[in-house]
Amino acid sequence: MKAFTLVSLAASVSAHSIFQKVSVNGVDQGQLKGVRAPYSNFPIENVNHPDFACNTNIQLRDNTVIKVPAGARVGAWWGHEIGGAAGPNDPDHPIAASHKGPIQVYLAKVNNAANAGTSGLQWFKVAEQGLNNGVWAVDNMISNGGWHYFDMPSCVAPGHYLMRVELLALHSASVRGAAQFYMECAQIEITGSGTNTGSNFVSFPGAYTADHPGILVSIYDLQGRPTNGGRPYTIPGPAPLTCSGGSNPNPQPQPTSAAPNPQPTGGNGGGAGAPLYGQCGGQGYTGPTTCAQGTCVASNQWYSMLSPLSFFASHMLTCLSSRPVPPINVSMRLGKGHEHERRRINTNKHLIFTCIYFSILPPDIPGGST
Repeated sequence: MKAFTLVSLAASVSAHSIFQKVSVNGVDQGQLKGVRAPYSNFPIENVNHPDFACNTNIQLRDNTVIKVPAGARVGAWWGHEIGGAAGPNDPDHPIAASHKGPIQVYLAKVNNAANAGTSGLQWFKVAEQGLNNGVWAVDNMISNGGWHYFDMPSCVAPGHYLMRVELLALHSASVRGAAQFYMECAQIEITGSGTNTGSNFVSFPGAYTADHPGILVSIYDLQGRPTNGGRPYTIPGPAPLTCSGGSNPNPQPQPTSAAPNPQPTGGNGGGAGAPLYGQCGGQGYTGPTTCAQGTCVASNQWYSMLSPLSFFASHMLTCLSSRPVPPINVSMRLGKGHEHERRRINTNKHLIFTCIYFSILPPDIPGGST
């Protein structure tokens, strides 16, 4: 059980995110202007949660209604916490690199976006981005400094709408009910001469099921790479709105200069070494690989994390995290500065003994840890 406690410790660090800012045609609309947000960055995992439309415990909102011309380039900015990074060299800002998944945008027509409720609304999708050539929408958002960009369809009819931006993190989605949904809503007014009032309407909750192949899915291949095994990924929800003359494209984000980015909060480089629980390695990673304390633990070729685990426990972590088997629920409290949250660790008795056996062998023995 000690090994599972250590594995749980490494897996339970918060790496969440909040949508909290909008840009329109490159113009930053301001922090939390027209965006309804909670203070908490925790996800919703229950697709039938009553507040699945715009998130729960909304405490931050104003009366701003953002004008968005039909056809405009719109940006949605994500940050690890309200305001951005949790501190200097925050490795999980705007979200942890391990939280791969799609990003989608929905609209719901309302009379007054500033004070409209979310109950009973009919939503239609206007944009989506999933997995393209091994790159997830979340990867693009991280590379873009927290900005996710999309084109508002040019045919959308003018009026007030709530704009729902949803990020779906799939790192633990091989367990039913463990996919993580992050969503907030912005208050917008579409302008222009469009006439399309939407299609393929859905309700939240109600649009998704826990068994949808884009929600209950293991995105890792046999080498631990988050490529969905080379298979196409099915984004949940309806098809995006199509304007006459062609479909609405799913564009790649523009360079970060397309919209003002938040002020830098400190790089991941430097000589101080990676912070505890921070990223310290992985394919394409360019940050610090030295550790002031702890051990750099490789979860797979794409992501390594600085952990206080011993040599034995670190290899247990790698072994356990790479094999999809029946779940056990583990709940614990981390040290000061971290949140208490429920995590699911995949394991079974056979896997436990197998991982222990190979973890205790020295690296120079054939079959031992490497």
